[in-house]
Amino acid sequence: MNTLFRKTCESLFVSLLLVVFSGCSEDTVYLHYALKAAGENKSELKAVLKHYRTVDKDPEKLKAAKYLIANMPGHYSYADTAKANRFYAVAYDVLTSDRDMFWKRDTIQKISFGEFGGMGRNIVSDVKVMTADYLIYSIDHAFTQWRTRPWAKDLSYEEFRDYLLPYKVAELQKFDHWRDTLVAHFSDSINRLPVGDDQCRTIYGALEIVRNEMVWKIWPNIIWETSNGCPLLSAETMVNIKFGACSDYVTLAVATFRSLGLPAFVDDVPFWGRGNQGHTWYAFISDNGILTPTEEDVTTSAGWGFFPYERFPKVFRISYSMDKEILKYRRTAKFVYPFDFFKHDVTDLYFRTSDVQIKIKEGVKLKDKYVYIASFNNNSGPKMNVIDFGRVRHGMACFEKMGRELLYIALGFDGTELVPISDPFIIHKDGSVEYIKYDDSQSRKVEIRRKYYESYNVVTQRRKILGARIQCSDNRDFRNAVTIYTIETTVIPNRIKLDAPRPYRYWRYMSPDGSWGNLAEIAWYDEKGEKLSRKGIANAEAGQDAIERAYDGNLLSNFEINQPDGNWIGMDMGEPTIVSSVMVVPRSDDNDVFPGNEYELLYWDGDDWISAGYQVASDNVLKYDDIPIKCLMWLRNYTRGRDERPFIIKENGDFGWW
Repeated sequence: MNTLFRKTCESLFVSLLLVVFSGCSEDTVYLHYALKAAGENKSELKAVLKHYRTVDKDPEKLKAAKYLIANMPGHYSYADTAKANRFYAVAYDVLTSDRDMFWKRDTIQKISFGEFGGMGRNIVSDVKVMTADYLIYSIDHAFTQWRTRPWAKDLSYEEFRDYLLPYKVAELQKFDHWRDTLVAHFSDSINRLPVGDDQCRTIYGALEIVRNEMVWKIWPNIIWETSNGCPLLSAETMVNIKFGACSDYVTLAVATFRSLGLPAFVDDVPFWGRGNQGHTWYAFISDNGILTPTEEDVTTSAGWGFFPYERFPKVFRISYSMDKEILKYRRTAKFVYPFDFFKHDVTDLYFRTSDVQIKIKEGVKLKDKYVYIASFNNNSGPKMNVIDFGRVRHGMACFEKMGRELLYIALGFDGTELVPISDPFIIHKDGSVEYIKYDDSQSRKVEIRRKYYESYNVVTQRRKILGARIQCSDNRDFRNAVTIYTIETTVIPNRIKLDAPRPYRYWRYMSPDGSWGNLAEIAWYDEKGEKLSRKGIANAEAGQDAIERAYDGNLLSNFEINQPDGNWIGMDMGEPTIVSSVMVVPRSDDNDVFPGNEYELLYWDGDDWISAGYQVASDNVLKYDDIPIKCLMWLRNYTRGRDERPFIIKENGDFGWW
């Protein structure tokens, strides 16, 4: 949801939260408000209620209609329906053309910013545009699936209401007969199963059958971010989407599953615990009633894996119903942060969480009873991402259901803006809280080699250089090769000094067996320290492309061969040459300190980030004198890259990354 869209939602809810109907239940209040907010469209919504009172006298359907209408004011569609329909018509022609997916992506982006630019800024509440016929169709279709599909019959009304009933999966989704369209496109396999097939009668079995059919029919390609254009949310474009972001395919998956009576929903994390991005995935309720998440989008098998190595501060479920706690917050807070009214906190369904009470620093004066918990991110420098709100109780900032093994800081409203009100703190795996206090009485010399923590993949790839040999020879095939240096540690200098007994024409890096080559970059230097630019050579299986990747200066392109053993990359000097040093860069994430890049080291003094100085790296390590230890630090790279994370230097010089 973009910023303007969210602000529009908030403006409407200001009215909602000021409405008081004395003597009415809370649900009745929301229903009455929705009907009032519908304005001239009120008759359409009342026609739905009348239909289920007089024509189709089904008390559960009437209950469902009231639920949908009561929560409808916070959901939105394009105000200019005709323009939106034209966009979908043009997008459909693009998607079904015989051009390649990149042309399709670029074309849809172009029309999104051109002819249809600004369409997403002109939105209207669903209560003002919903028709009785469409809402009745949607309710009846959902009930038919619930009551007739063998895998759906055991769902409770609450599960049905939350995971099958809603008339839309995503905001701005077109009011078309998406349920019928998706059933028609993706139910061939499920319809061919024998009626008595046990797999057909299970949620997991049916869902996986449908998911497999979706994959082989659309062949998803994740290459496009929906934020770069109008989202493809009509039924005819959804079934033809050949490219998109994870969220596109998650929306498609959940819409398809729901259209077939399979209880699926969208969960997301706004920010990884140690990253700048978020993620969206689909999950479902299994036959034994257990939450079953899936790591990725529709391309991932149902229930397959779920980020065992990641840390999550919060997980939210995108719901049709409004979160009553956020509504209460909006009504009473003096400072209002734009929390999404339709995201429900389900963190404790995924992980062990902690309810924490955080010490507020002395002298802090707050103008509100609400406080905020934030993580650190690196969007153009170290900043704080507000994750959730809490309350002040007995002089402590109290937060609920927080993810563990993560770094946070508490913020509060001082009457003007949100300001830090606590020291940074870590919630450890056992639930204990450790405060990171600034103390300038302890300092030491430090050497810094990275600006971002080493992921499991980086550690694995870096270890593949262990045992590699630098060799030279008079023969192109390296007969009688002389080993000058053997790499025995992953912490290698930017320039490995070589001591050859005499000049040799051929020089190479011999990859250890089992490494598949696995090298990002290599460079050779003569006795004057100048870089040698001669003919790159490698084993026959490598090919010219692989050779070029080792010498292209791009640390994210790699020399990697489709065989595990016998790989090498080198240089034909043209004549016998003394090579005095070699730069070997293992495959990594390009977050190591790199020569020529400009860096700044920052530390948190309790109130703000303070600079410890700038450096242009001359090697792959930065050296600083008298740096405060055990406080929060941050290394910025002003030359390139976005990945940066806070860290703590311990008394022994080890780094703790957060």
